[in-house]
Amino acid sequence: MAITYPPVGFHFSVGFSGLEGEEIDTQFQSVSGLTVDMETEEFAEGGENRFKHTFPVRTKYPNLVLKRGMAMNSELIQWCRDAMESFTFSPKDLTVRLLNESHEPLRTWNVVHAFPVKWVIGDFHAEESKLVIETLEFSYQYFKVLD
Repeated sequence: MAITYPPVGFHFSVGFSGLEGEEIDTQFQSVSGLTVDMETEEFAEGGENRFKHTFPVRTKYPNLVLKRGMAMNSELIQWCRDAMESFTFSPKDLTVRLLNESHEPLRTWNVVHAFPVKWVIGDFHAEESKLVIETLEFSYQYFKVLD
């Protein structure tokens, strides 16, 4: 009987369609926001005072947040700057892959129609010895899970 352990969360890759830049544009420290919530609506039935009926309405996806060490001469950052500074938006699909020990995808999330909405450069401290972290936040329509 084979024992299957849950996968580790530190071995993953991120890719952007249409951004075939440097390898730095695929390496991230963390990915968060692969979440889907179901919005609901309550309905009170006349004569029934013990409870309200709850019905599903639509799904909602929060922003996707990617963090990495600050990159210089990045095609990804240029795409973000075009959106933030020039208000030129060209949404892209991106792919998040959870990898096994052989670097093969265990699970893939295809994030559809993403565009940058926030770009944060980490704080600078003369008394600390740490990397400068940049945080990129993307709004997107939805994601599909591919096995």
